[in-house]
Amino acid sequence: MLYDWLEAQRALARSVGAWTEYAGRLFGLPVAPGDSGVPGSDWFGRFIQTAAQAPGFDIHSVTIGERQVSVKETIVAATPFCALRHFAREGMVLRSSPYPVLVCAPLAGHHAVMMRETVETLLEDTDVYVTDWANARDVPITAGRFGLDDYVQTIERFLRMLGGAGLHVLAVCQATAPAAAAAALVAACGEPAPLSLTLMGGPIDARINPTAVGRFALAHSIGWFRATLIDIVPPGYAGAGRRVYPGYIQHAALMAVHPDRQLALESRYWAHRWRADKTKAAESRRALDEYAAVLDMTEDYFLDTLRVLFREHRLAHGIWQIAGRRIDGSALASTALCTVEGDRDDITGAGQTHAAHTVLASVPQRSRMRLTIADCDHYDLFTGARWREAIHPELARFWRSASSARRRGSRVRPPPTARSRALDSDQAATMSVRR
Repeated sequence: MLYDWLEAQRALARSVGAWTEYAGRLFGLPVAPGDSGVPGSDWFGRFIQTAAQAPGFDIHSVTIGERQVSVKETIVAATPFCALRHFAREGMVLRSSPYPVLVCAPLAGHHAVMMRETVETLLEDTDVYVTDWANARDVPITAGRFGLDDYVQTIERFLRMLGGAGLHVLAVCQATAPAAAAAALVAACGEPAPLSLTLMGGPIDARINPTAVGRFALAHSIGWFRATLIDIVPPGYAGAGRRVYPGYIQHAALMAVHPDRQLALESRYWAHRWRADKTKAAESRRALDEYAAVLDMTEDYFLDTLRVLFREHRLAHGIWQIAGRRIDGSALASTALCTVEGDRDDITGAGQTHAAHTVLASVPQRSRMRLTIADCDHYDLFTGARWREAIHPELARFWRSASSARRRGSRVRPPPTARSRALDSDQAATMSVRR
């Protein structure tokens, strides 16, 4: 299979990198810490191979006001396919802070560390939990299958463990539909649902303004995806023999579909290196490594996601069932809802995320907010200036309002701003629906 051949090429590339680094040092050529080979060889390497391991979050402290606060990272729960990481601000009095935030990271080909900036920003407000999904190549076959239903049930388990009534949930991209489903399942059982649910850039209803991703999913059969994109993890990994959608395909897709983002990250890195700004160069190099941190997804999960969300639209139709339980969006009657979209998002079409206001119909109008961010692409939703300056302040305000309302026992009513507004039933945007 192709996986075996690519592993051999990566091994050769690492060997060549080691020799060029040795040669570079021998002839006095500058080699930055963490680089392999002569200047420029690391740039080529990032284009032809994925990283052997994803970088850690490594968030040791955050600045809150004028105070530097230490951050402690622990794993508080785990399954073979996911670790729930907790980032706690040491020495902070939680009673004076908003309720903690559970970040449901997407399982869409990237490691959760790609959302490191999101977590670091949120730590300015409160403690943070993150779903850190495993690379399927590292999960033994004896751990069993893992499909989309298992993903939802994992989030459901974490919600119950953390106590939904004292928790804000933030789901990004592919994680939006499973997070909404898990919250609805918890609420349908009569257990405390999350205090609020924030969905950013995800396919709640992929029929609306389908992008190239959605059109591609519809243009090919599930059998075609299984025959063309599924490979087998080779020997040498704990998950040897497992059938997966490989990270190398995701890496190639990123290089082909979003070369502008890769080149922007590279340009920033090399600009800092030429200016000999070691701190900024290290930060830029880290951003490159996080973006390149791709993973394998199990065959079951990958094909389930295509079938359930992009082809059959089960959540939007209200027919999604998990372990015999139907996902009933009307169960979320006490959870505040916020949806966020970027106006230049070419991965999730306009209106696909805002459709949650229709799917989760029982959320009171006073407890709803939707944001459409100008000049914002998919990745800007959780990294960079748009995230820090336009989105995060609005979410912090929304969460404070939801927290205060819960303490008072009343509904959430976020005060309107230039960027946000409560969504009333007669304010729904006109949407092009592909049925």
